[in-house]
Amino acid sequence: MPATDWRPTVAERGSTKGRMPVLRTLRARITAAATIIVAIVTVLASIGFSAVLSSEVRDATTRAAETRAAELATRIEESGTAAIADLDDDIVQVVDETGRVVAASEDAEDGTLPVDRDGEVVTYDGDPVLIVVEEADDDARVVLAVPVDGDEATLATAGWLLAASTLLVVLVVAAVTWWVVGRALRPVGRIRREVDDITADRLDRRVPEPSSGDEIAALAVTMNRMLDRLDASATAQRRFVSDASHELRSPLATMRQHAELARAHPEATTLDDLAEVVTEEGARMQDLVEGLLVLTRLDERAPHRRGTVDLDDLALAEVARLRAAGVTVDGSAITAVQVTGDERLLGRIARNLADNAARHAASRIAVGVARDGADAVMTVDDDGSGIPASERERVFERFVRLDEGRARDAGGSGLGLAIVAGVVRASGGTVSVGDSPLGGARFTVRLPVAD
Repeated sequence: MPATDWRPTVAERGSTKGRMPVLRTLRARITAAATIIVAIVTVLASIGFSAVLSSEVRDATTRAAETRAAELATRIEESGTAAIADLDDDIVQVVDETGRVVAASEDAEDGTLPVDRDGEVVTYDGDPVLIVVEEADDDARVVLAVPVDGDEATLATAGWLLAASTLLVVLVVAAVTWWVVGRALRPVGRIRREVDDITADRLDRRVPEPSSGDEIAALAVTMNRMLDRLDASATAQRRFVSDASHELRSPLATMRQHAELARAHPEATTLDDLAEVVTEEGARMQDLVEGLLVLTRLDERAPHRRGTVDLDDLALAEVARLRAAGVTVDGSAITAVQVTGDERLLGRIARNLADNAARHAASRIAVGVARDGADAVMTVDDDGSGIPASERERVFERFVRLDEGRARDAGGSGLGLAIVAGVVRASGGTVSVGDSPLGGARFTVRLPVAD
């Protein structure tokens, strides 16, 4: 069985992209990061608090034990060691300078308290006690043992409470972060689903724009602007293809009609007539195709040869060409100016403007080239009917003819001024149209002069 090259469909690719593992989502990563950070901070804070609490509890117990030991030492000095034997709540012993126990309370009769462990916690009779030693008269010393099992129970309880509260805080932070991030990213999910459904034939759709006014809302607005540009570009491209097809269909239909007429009725036409029609329509098709290629290169921003170009030479060449065709042209306003660009493309500016003026002029054309500060200015005037102010922007669009019949009869394809606008824009200049001193239209091209 022959092997087949399986490729997922657009729907299948979209469905697999939508199933992102939970642990790899931004929501999970933000929640994990926030939880880990809070857990580390709270654990460190709990450890620090426990250490401070333990120190404070120990200091308080030590101060209380030292106070009690001082009281007992005063009592011994006043009443003698016999006062120790009557104590039933304290673990206290009196030792002489040799370390021998000379008196002890009821609870301290079963062993000897360590005199050399002052301020330390030791085990006495199976319980932890704090040893405090106080000097008395006759080199006697009072050794007091204070039970600290209550302190340890208090610290243990505090530790369990801290651990429980730390765990609770971490869980609450994780839950709140998960909820907040999920709520914040919910518009992103809607945007993603909407964008996933947008195709080349559904560019009219737009993503929902949240009313939050945050970065996600700004992202949605930016994406809608991008979709507007894509929609406009696709619409322009479809219109361009439709117009180009229509323009190419006309000369082809003309040639086909004459060929069919010559075949069906040879006596109705001659070979010279057929050849003339084919030549004229072929030239029109060639001009149209060349214009389309130039516009395509301009749209793709393909690199062009750049060099220093004498703009006045290009204008003078067009003046000479029109005069040779019998057109009255005034070129007295042409002065020497150099610009930087592609000489072939800049030549098309002069050629297309000259042809447009010749097509619409009644009897006269004027061409001028001059320098205006940092710009080179080329003007082309005619004494025709001019261009209405409402149409002066539209004439630079593709396949636009304000006088459809005359433009087609004169061989115009509707691309000449569009090419002028594209070349001027690619060269860093501007082009505009206004009223001419001759009574018709004036086209003004401004280009940066050569350095």
